[in-house]
Amino acid sequence: MNFKTLFQNDDRAVSPVIGVILMVAITVILAAVIGTFVLGLGDSLGGSATAGVTVDGDNTTDVTVTLTNLGTAESVKIVYAANGTSVSGNLGAGETLPMNRTGASVTLSNSSGLGGQNYNIVAAGPNGEQSVLRSFRVASS
Repeated sequence: MNFKTLFQNDDRAVSPVIGVILMVAITVILAAVIGTFVLGLGDSLGGSATAGVTVDGDNTTDVTVTLTNLGTAESVKIVYAANGTSVSGNLGAGETLPMNRTGASVTLSNSSGLGGQNYNIVAAGPNGEQSVLRSFRVASS
């Protein structure tokens, strides 16, 4: 038995063909990835605005919203859930909307005419994107 000829067959061309196919596939994939970055197609992928808020007293007559983390948002506002318009006026002394610093808080109360409504807390990002962070209700009594 000759060990040199034992494992040699006429199928030796299979390995080079598979190698060429793999190299072509890798080249095509690399060209696609590099082309995506060079043409800037990856830049259009954006995320939604995020922020951290706490809501104390949900569904009571006095609800306090506190901005705990600005995240990727530039500001956080409170809007009426029914029509999406921003809440303004009738806020406590020193309270302003939109909130744009950590620790800022706003209290919405029934006594200031804001009771009996549902509200959304919305984060606004630097490119105009908006995300609803949370919903809450101020009870009327």
